[in-house]
Amino acid sequence: MEDQSKAEALIRLGTRGSKLALAQAYETKRRLGGAFPELAPDHAVEIVEIKTTGDKVQDRALAEIGGKGLFMKEIEAALLERRIDIAVHSTKDVETFLTEVTELAAILPREDPRDALVSPVAKTIDELPEGAVIGTASVRRAAQLLARRPDFKTILYRGNVQTRLRKLEEGVCDATLLAYAGLKRLDLADRATRVLEPEEMLPAVAQGAISVQCRSGLTDDDRRILDWVRAINDAESETRVRAERAMLARLDGSCRTPIGGLAELTGNGVLRLRGCLAAIDGSALYSAEATGPADDPETLGEAVGEELIAQAGPAYRV
Repeated sequence: MEDQSKAEALIRLGTRGSKLALAQAYETKRRLGGAFPELAPDHAVEIVEIKTTGDKVQDRALAEIGGKGLFMKEIEAALLERRIDIAVHSTKDVETFLTEVTELAAILPREDPRDALVSPVAKTIDELPEGAVIGTASVRRAAQLLARRPDFKTILYRGNVQTRLRKLEEGVCDATLLAYAGLKRLDLADRATRVLEPEEMLPAVAQGAISVQCRSGLTDDDRRILDWVRAINDAESETRVRAERAMLARLDGSCRTPIGGLAELTGNGVLRLRGCLAAIDGSALYSAEATGPADDPETLGEAVGEELIAQAGPAYRV
């Protein structure tokens, strides 16, 4: 019966195997089934779990082992080798520049992009004790925290959401920060001590957004799958993500560079983009903001990126 189900699958969906990644994969599967009757049967979209290098190596920072692209390298390989038909990613983990002959065909409706503080000892960042130990694997979060509170000590803190919460309970650190979207998707929103406003902590580019990567219509099957996937794209979320990723591209951002960005539609076709660029140790933090027409998000993203580069000056090279 298992072999028969696999033979009947119309789409093979590749994903990481964490609980959060699988929650995102099943959300994609539900949306495809809701949009197309032929994709509604359970066997029509087969979920294929793929172990990535980013999942396998947990004792070093991503910057040391090749960057956030290690969460998608093996999945992309499966896509290019036609072992899967689509790949579902947390968009904040997607490389700035995609592999040729692939595209992000859909951005699903974006969940809350903010970060959440999780701490058993304080309700806010400012209430954390002097010299508090903060567990985080994110240079963006660490830099923004240190810019605000240089007394903090940050430690490398990797693993899935459940692992990080367990380490916190074991007293490994005084606090950690997690994407609120991930907590919500895992029904763990109540674990957030405080949801941080963008003024307190600017989120990662595309945080809270799920993207679906496809081959770029190379065959009739590819084109059919592209049509299916494009139908579940959320236009507002796509516009916001495009602006943020354009800023990231202008900054040539990687997991080694503390960069935050958040685009929001303000009404009347206007898009607002806030961005920040920081020194890793928090000793410098540059912020920029601009608005522009929502139908040209890339130009807005590039403008905010240029402003951040101008502020940083010779200290920042692209």
